[in-house]
Amino acid sequence: MTRIAEDREPGTALSWTGRLAALASLGDAGRRRLFEYVAGQSSAVGRDDAAAALNMPRSTASFHLDRLVRDGLLAVEFRKLGGKAGPGSGRPAKLYRPALEEVGASVPDRSYDLAGELMATAIQTSMTGGGGVGKALAEASYSRGRALGSDGASLAEVLAGVGYMPERDGEGGIILMNCPFRRLADGHREVVCAMNGAFLSGAAAACGVPEGKVEGDRTAGRCCARIRP
Repeated sequence: MTRIAEDREPGTALSWTGRLAALASLGDAGRRRLFEYVAGQSSAVGRDDAAAALNMPRSTASFHLDRLVRDGLLAVEFRKLGGKAGPGSGRPAKLYRPALEEVGASVPDRSYDLAGELMATAIQTSMTGGGGVGKALAEASYSRGRALGSDGASLAEVLAGVGYMPERDGEGGIILMNCPFRRLADGHREVVCAMNGAFLSGAAAACGVPEGKVEGDRTAGRCCARIRP
């Protein structure tokens, strides 16, 4: 799986639709070759170097590089080359670099990376501290939920970013139409649902929603929890 990103603040993730668009962009062989070339360099590269390395017309390389930026695969920086500075040294060159480490997309949206990170954190905490894995997983999940909900977004916006596909239920509550951890939950329901509940509670608390409004939802095809009115 290739992680890709656009010119954005470090650590900012692509939306689900953004990830789909970025992956689709790599379907063009020329853009894929350019992305692989830029990603393989130790520093940002210019369009002339990229065009020469791939034996591609400069205009074609320029078009595809800018498309990769627009589609979320590359970021741009401007820097004067050759150690020159000050008046008369020329305009800064436009350089390209990968913007994030990796991205994946699935239909419907899943967040298995998040689940893996939470579980690994819990195991490490348990191994170093000697406590139970279940408690450590709940604490890690709650903390991550609070962290994701601390940027001023609404709870629905936070949950949409993780892949829950939240929808208003018409009564002031939120139903979650998708489980971001579906395959894990199929084989390990108790563990995953406990992790999920702690994560949702943390996100709710950070967004100003009482944690007690997170409750179970056993409706087939939906997440195992919902936010009641």
